[in-house]
Amino acid sequence: MARQKGTKQPFWLGGAAASMAVCFSSRMQVLQTRAPMLSTLSNFAIRDGLLSLWSGLSASILRQSTYSTARFGLYSILSRELQQRSGTSKLSTASTVACAGAAGGLAGVVGNPTEVILVRMCADAAKPSAERFRYPDAVTGLYRIAKEEGVRVFGRGLSANIVRSVLMNVSQIAPYAAAKRAILSRTQLPDDIRTHALASLIAGTVATTACAPADVLKSRIQSAAQGSSVMQVIREGLSREGPMFLMKGWTPAWLRLTPHTVLTFVIMEKLQELVNMSATAPARAAV
Repeated sequence: MARQKGTKQPFWLGGAAASMAVCFSSRMQVLQTRAPMLSTLSNFAIRDGLLSLWSGLSASILRQSTYSTARFGLYSILSRELQQRSGTSKLSTASTVACAGAAGGLAGVVGNPTEVILVRMCADAAKPSAERFRYPDAVTGLYRIAKEEGVRVFGRGLSANIVRSVLMNVSQIAPYAAAKRAILSRTQLPDDIRTHALASLIAGTVATTACAPADVLKSRIQSAAQGSSVMQVIREGLSREGPMFLMKGWTPAWLRLTPHTVLTFVIMEKLQELVNMSATAPARAAV
């Protein structure tokens, strides 16, 4: 991220950027069907209306406000602390991976309750009418889960979510930083939106591939009405769909995650520029 010397990345910055980018979402990974993506989405739109394709938007925003704020904010804190202790201005790839992984794991715990409600709301339209949860919004959904099923449900899929969160943070942040450094050093592109978009495109593709198996397992566990273990989900998936079920929805996941990754990092860079400008404004005014 673009930082001037003496400025810091605010804890909220990553969550704010991710929340702004959250309009790109997909529920394909929670579906247990071999139907093509466009066919599935068109069936939803015809049956439930065009707006049904954005089901769970309130849950998506709530999730990004907690999970993404934690994963980017904690990464910023950990990386800054490591830089101060090592006395270096830039972290090595190994240090970046370590900080991103630790921040991702902690964020997975923080964001698991909102992950549960997000998966349920996005998967609702794919279920028979009698099996739908029909939460009107994310906050009401969280309240109903706690009241009707108990707070233990918020821990459903926690282990898979932590693994997925570690993979997500590492496979987004480290590739983005590496790709950005390579582009700036090996091409004539300046440190602007073109470089940020290209680097985040690479990061989004890496993240989609790395996170696909954990994403599928997490989503199916959390969308189940009754508790299911990771091994149960794996056995059922292998028997019904074969080994490639772990890559279920890779294409729609890429179409959702990669634009989201591009928007998130581009917005983060711009927000950081505003923070830098705000931090240096008094000094310029005094000259």
